[in-house]
Amino acid sequence: MNFIVDGMLGTLVRWLRMMGHDVKYSTELKDIELLLIAKTEKRVLLTRDLALFQQATVKGVEAYYVEGTNEPERLSELAKRFNIALTIDLENSRCPKCNTKLSAVPKQEIADKVEKNTLKHYDDFWLCPNCGHVYWQGAHWAKIRTTLKEAEEKLEKKVEV
Repeated sequence: MNFIVDGMLGTLVRWLRMMGHDVKYSTELKDIELLLIAKTEKRVLLTRDLALFQQATVKGVEAYYVEGTNEPERLSELAKRFNIALTIDLENSRCPKCNTKLSAVPKQEIADKVEKNTLKHYDDFWLCPNCGHVYWQGAHWAKIRTTLKEAEEKLEKKVEV
């Protein structure tokens, strides 16, 4: 799914990109620019700005007002509203920093870009062909899995109601 996100939801942007969604984001864009991009590129505008949401609705721009106050709440909201899977498949992920689709790369190709200990403990790596950032499923993935599990639990509660 393609989104454009206002400046108040930067962390959510990273999650959506990791989950494989094409997400435009800049803290520099003014409301009118967000609306124009959403409309011309057929992107869903995600915002925490009620006035912007109302403006989008009036102008016929598909928009969603995000109410959650933390990432598990926000992710479960979006999963329910847009039928988004709460999973990360690195074969389909986009770079959380620049939105470019990641590419799996052999370990030896990124050996000079990561710590020796990382090379020793991990075998699977992904590279952003645009910004050059390297990703792997390191220790931080425990927190990622916890957040997604929490979002899934919140989603299940919403579905039951």
